[in-house]
Amino acid sequence: MSPQQPTMVTHAVLVDPPRPGLVLSDLVATTPLSDVEAADLYAAMAKDVLRAAERSGGELLVNYRDGGTLPGEYADADSTAEAEVRSLATRALSEPGDARFEVQVGSTPAARAGNTATHLLEREDADSVSILDPRAPTIERTDLDGAAMSLRRAETVLGPAPGGRLHYHGMTEPIDFDGAYDPPELATAARRAVEAGHGVAFAPMHPVVTTGADLATLLSTIEARVVADRPVPEATMETLYDLDLRVRVEGGRRRVERA
Repeated sequence: MSPQQPTMVTHAVLVDPPRPGLVLSDLVATTPLSDVEAADLYAAMAKDVLRAAERSGGELLVNYRDGGTLPGEYADADSTAEAEVRSLATRALSEPGDARFEVQVGSTPAARAGNTATHLLEREDADSVSILDPRAPTIERTDLDGAAMSLRRAETVLGPAPGGRLHYHGMTEPIDFDGAYDPPELATAARRAVEAGHGVAFAPMHPVVTTGADLATLLSTIEARVVADRPVPEATMETLYDLDLRVRVEGGRRRVERA
């Protein structure tokens, strides 16, 4: 199977409404952060990912969870979830009117990603699609543009994250998404791509923040970028500064604590 020659990537950022307790619950369990602080950090990271997508050469699709599909106590029949995500995006983007907003469809992350990608590729004839995790704030415009170039040579491009996870999943043709993000997500998605006859390429690694260990990696990465005078995720760095966090090494293990 020969790859297409994409002229533009549609970047779909799958965003939950940044509600305390709904987002980053594992981070709260493994760090000093409260539910409210974790929700603020989620919103900041999502802003940086949206900005990177906006600055790239592609089209931005903000793919949000509908309030009625959220779990348990976070379900919202009045669907203020869309308004919350639109507000977040409006504050993040320089031209929010240029972004598309569409509701996610599906009962699992893989199903929601698959429905979005398949709809864009098969119903809207998009050249290529990327699924972006809003918890990977260090991804930059240059990463996305480089991945778009890779999609000229391979049908699938995967962006690894520590722990065998994914921060980026680009494709020019759909795969079988049923269980495609079962752990380890990177290897599972690669296997599905190969089974579909795709060539597979890889983008640079970026942390996806869900636990204290991930946050320690992010804090160290941002510190290194500041020292080296390299670009940093501005909204995320500002929020982390306000939270007054640091990485402490104790017994060979890294953990996040208040400074």
